[in-house]
Amino acid sequence: MIAILQVVLPIFGLILAGYVGRRSHCLGEAASFELNRFVVWLALPSLLFKATATATWAELWQPGFVISVCVGCVAVFAVTVLLRLRQLRHLADASIDGLSAAYANTGFLGIPLCALVLGDEGLVPAIIATLIVACALFAVGIVLVEISLQQAPSPWRIAARVGLALARNPLVVAPLLGAAWAGAGLALPLALERFLTLLGAAATPCALVSLGAFLAQPQAGQRSGTAGLVLAKLVLQPAITGLLAYRVFQLPPLWAHAALLLSALPTGTGPFMLASFYGREGGMVARVILLTTVGSLATISLCLYLIAR
Repeated sequence: MIAILQVVLPIFGLILAGYVGRRSHCLGEAASFELNRFVVWLALPSLLFKATATATWAELWQPGFVISVCVGCVAVFAVTVLLRLRQLRHLADASIDGLSAAYANTGFLGIPLCALVLGDEGLVPAIIATLIVACALFAVGIVLVEISLQQAPSPWRIAARVGLALARNPLVVAPLLGAAWAGAGLALPLALERFLTLLGAAATPCALVSLGAFLAQPQAGQRSGTAGLVLAKLVLQPAITGLLAYRVFQLPPLWAHAALLLSALPTGTGPFMLASFYGREGGMVARVILLTTVGSLATISLCLYLIAR
């Protein structure tokens, strides 16, 4: 238990530091926004590019891991959307709720967690999971929202909107460029490698402090059904993913442990940003992010305990 606390407490301590800093006004109103921009556009892309640029194809090709993570995400997303539609929710709101229940915070929380628990080898599965969440799952959410908001939806317009959103996402572009660099057989120059290392090292603390500052901001307007989304994210998704990783595919320990940890993460900020972009009510999404982040202290600790055993 002491070993688990030594891993978990620094992570949540940084989130708490951002939360307290914002609440005490040591950090200004724009702190979360500006830190988030720094992480998304500079620090985290540097970390992702370096990790994939120095990886081999054998390390990246893990179909069992990909299927386990994808099925866990898609199952929770699909069930949530269908249940919301049966409750006569608008498809746009149902899609955002589905993302709230399935969109794990793999970028801001998963990458530093895997690095701390599994070492540098844990970065590769965290990056693959980030691509699955940020590319595939997020794209599905955008498609459904676009369909629901267009009276005569054009497939070309939807495809263009999705493609543009993904092409402008540095968390998607950076690892793909790194994979292309590795595929070309190029070695990173020493100066570039040191630059990426220094910049990437800032990703973890800044991302976690930014998340804490974001959670400290009050959000108005909350619909019912928050508890179900929280349980789906923290209980159902890791249960499905863990069953597939450990029992069905019997993945190597590194990949099975990473799949379980990444599926037990709290909801990321992607659904909130999507709700804001399309002018949908974002209070419920913000509440889910807050509650899953707090609740993940218990679920991640439980996962670490199971991994240790």
